[in-house]
Amino acid sequence: MSRIAIVTDSNSGISQKKAEEMGIHVLPMPFLIDGKEYLDGIDLFPKEFYEYLAKDADVSTSQPSPESVMALWDRLLKEYDEIVHIPMSSGLSGSCQTARMLAEDYDGKVEVVNNQRISITQVSSVLDAQNLAEAGKSAAEIRAVLEEEALKASIYITLTTLKYLKKGGRITPAAAALGTMLRLKPVLQIQGEKLDAFSKVRTMSAAKRVMLDAIRNDLEKRFAGCSMRIDVAHTNNETAALEFKKEIQAEFPGYPVMLVDELSLSVACHIGDGALAVACTKTVEV
Repeated sequence: MSRIAIVTDSNSGISQKKAEEMGIHVLPMPFLIDGKEYLDGIDLFPKEFYEYLAKDADVSTSQPSPESVMALWDRLLKEYDEIVHIPMSSGLSGSCQTARMLAEDYDGKVEVVNNQRISITQVSSVLDAQNLAEAGKSAAEIRAVLEEEALKASIYITLTTLKYLKKGGRITPAAAALGTMLRLKPVLQIQGEKLDAFSKVRTMSAAKRVMLDAIRNDLEKRFAGCSMRIDVAHTNNETAALEFKKEIQAEFPGYPVMLVDELSLSVACHIGDGALAVACTKTVEV
């Protein structure tokens, strides 16, 4: 049986410490903050990141350099036979396409998964890849399964501010000003390759109800009969996330709530702090 290394990037939200505990490898994503480059999980951590946001620093994301990607692969291939590389959704970043081009020079030893996921649903893909590898699947077989299952996941997110959507050009300044005046709380969704508007409400309790109803609809219709997991995430809002977990458990007693964690910084960059998110993801059967 081939020795397979599982690689993802820090858009998954998996820290370097957690990656070591899990037995996987995480490629840190670069951030530019006021013109200086930082690496997610290396010299940039959530506490410092949100401090920069609070100071209204100029924050943007970037792609890992081809050299850093290949350096990680080359190091791992000294110990492993094959690599399964799981980057964030190709629709949200060019890093997937870049990795696929680089993998062409690795004679089939590196399989790059166009997984169409990010953050907590990307974590689920990593766990599925580990289970498939332990079951004896090859890197190519793992890639095929993950791509087939890629769209069987949803994330719903509610925000406390429209500032960062405006800053990133996702809404106009006029729409942001009107939304702020009306105290609107947008609910966004990530399904596959897009971050889209889903609903608009005026209170956090209404936003959570919208998200719970959306999850219920997914579980009963889109994913009827599937083995599903539910995860909770947040941006610098852990207390509220833990409370939301209790509400979800009461709403869906038959489904495990597996994870309560920070949304990846690459998502937080576009939505700011205070956000709450819930995801449902199909578990791959081995």
